[in-house]
Amino acid sequence: MLPLILWSAVCLAQYPEDKPEEKPYLKLGGAVRFNYNLSTWKEDQLERGGDFGFDLFRINAEAEYKGIKLNAEYRFYSEAFGGHFLKQGWFQYDFSDQSQIQVGLHQVPFGIQQYNSNNWFFNMTYYVGFEDDHDMGIKYIHDSGRWQWQAAYYKSAEDFVFSSQEPSPNRYSYDVTGRNKENNQLDFKLVRRLGDSLAHELGFSLQGGLLYNLDTERNGTRHAGAIHYEYKTNHSPWNVKLQAMLYRFDPKYAAGNNLNFIEMGAYGANYNVANKGEIYTLGVAYHIPVNTRLLQGVDIYNNYGYYNKRVSGYENAHMNVLGALFTAGPMYIYTDAAFGYNHPWLGPEWANAFTTGTPGDTRWHMRFNINMGYYF
Repeated sequence: MLPLILWSAVCLAQYPEDKPEEKPYLKLGGAVRFNYNLSTWKEDQLERGGDFGFDLFRINAEAEYKGIKLNAEYRFYSEAFGGHFLKQGWFQYDFSDQSQIQVGLHQVPFGIQQYNSNNWFFNMTYYVGFEDDHDMGIKYIHDSGRWQWQAAYYKSAEDFVFSSQEPSPNRYSYDVTGRNKENNQLDFKLVRRLGDSLAHELGFSLQGGLLYNLDTERNGTRHAGAIHYEYKTNHSPWNVKLQAMLYRFDPKYAAGNNLNFIEMGAYGANYNVANKGEIYTLGVAYHIPVNTRLLQGVDIYNNYGYYNKRVSGYENAHMNVLGALFTAGPMYIYTDAAFGYNHPWLGPEWANAFTTGTPGDTRWHMRFNINMGYYF
């Protein structure tokens, strides 16, 4: 009898009972946002007392099954701002708690992430393609607590049409458009966290890639580098962001074309950007907890960006956003006074604000903006 019991135990050890089948995980969310703005350079808008209207509707999806994860976000804007498009979407596999791989349309590992800003307008880095940029490729992330590094390869930017025609500006983040297309880009980012609470993040980022010109059918180059610091912790109400970066675009234009700028586009429109420059940014925010039924917190912030265009005859640009974020349950309300000097979104000059500017008549302009979003 005893040998039979032992034999049965061995068999059970070798052939355990079937584990419960893993169930698929799916989480859906999104947001609806409306926007009020009043711009000092728009006389007709001043007469109306500003405008209040639709900003966006978005759908978010997160899923997981058999160890494979999905993260996607689709956005709907008005036709004037590019209509609808995929903001992000990637497949993910976690090798461990410290390392993962992402494939698809995901955030480029460059500079302070997720945002180099605290406000609704982002900072100067966003408008030349170096903040919350999303491209098509593969990325590896390793995070051990004290150290984090990311390495990525991007075959292209947010290309939704596979042809030799000009890239569409109907996209979320700024990329090279016009007669050039981004391709074969490499990124590397390293972050070292300091202090007992790991509140100090010191890092550097490197980027290099190619620019395919549709006229010459030749590849030019692009490269950028940045050093950055951020202070953030749950134990302090302060958040501080510091970043210095430089970049250069060297497209292979056809003979006779202007070599001092390149086109970039997002939200349905292109503008010109100096082909080399430096950008310095500083952001400070302070969180005030509020314990009421309607309001749970207020974040006061100021974000400044200085854009030094390293092209003779091009005027430099400035951007400063002073504001507050109000958190009320599922609602986030950004109230910003955004000031611009040679800035396409914050002034009357659109196409050449980031190149020649408006020499001899440049002045500061202000856009007062309230963005109200319900996130679900």
